[in-house]
Amino acid sequence: MSDNRLVLLGLNALARAHELDYFSDGHRGASMVAAHLLCEENNLGDDIRARLVKLVDLNWSGSPLCEGFPEEEACPGRIGDIGAALMEGAQALREVGHNAIFAMLAIKGFRLMPEAATPARIEGVCRLIRKFRPWRNVEPAAEVDPPTFEDARAASRFILREACDAVDRFAGYGQGFAGHMFTFGQALVELAAMGDVTWAKSCRDAFRKYVTVTRLGPESGTRKMPDHPPSDLRPTDAAYWQTRGDHQVDIGHVFKYPYSCYNLLRRADDPALAKEWDERADQLF
Repeated sequence: MSDNRLVLLGLNALARAHELDYFSDGHRGASMVAAHLLCEENNLGDDIRARLVKLVDLNWSGSPLCEGFPEEEACPGRIGDIGAALMEGAQALREVGHNAIFAMLAIKGFRLMPEAATPARIEGVCRLIRKFRPWRNVEPAAEVDPPTFEDARAASRFILREACDAVDRFAGYGQGFAGHMFTFGQALVELAAMGDVTWAKSCRDAFRKYVTVTRLGPESGTRKMPDHPPSDLRPTDAAYWQTRGDHQVDIGHVFKYPYSCYNLLRRADDPALAKEWDERADQLF
């Protein structure tokens, strides 16, 4: 997978999602980039890499979403247009922070493959980012004060602790809040780590709003969902992927959650906190 094939498929999908189902198809595009990064950053074996590629091929790669774009001269200097599009709406909490999540993965993908940074793809991603609407855009609680995203270790520890608390708080209601604590938070840590500090900072209040909402727990009338059965398997194990059905990839959280989680665990460098998370990890994965 070092040939970046999944990255290109994901960038094609991210750039086209605004024409289709921007939310679900944007997830699929972002998840293909995340699947590549999950393998690369965690040195996963060839068996896991092959299984992830197979899952993408069985579910998405042959669809119109992933079709190639007309040949154009690449303009890597325009990757910053995505950051500018993100900043246009960064103060509001927009659909669980997916504007920031997708922007970061697109930016990271284009930097891995600058030859793919064509005007059509860049413009498509910008249109996707602008699609996201405010969602539960409450005032952030004063006590929600995460460390600066440039301090990757401290910020990662903050996000991990919030995710642990979210798993407990939402037991019996599904774990989307914990999962997006990882993906939203890690997107901002990653932007800062790539040197895009201004873009990361612009989303700080939106992330504070997300933490504020998550700390409130399930709303009255929220539909209950069964917890996952206990399991010792993790996404870094080949058996985890072999036991997953060929079409059990939902809209891509299966790739995005573990990518962000393991990225944050590595940055946090906190064995006790890693153990605390692993005791809950089967509820998310």
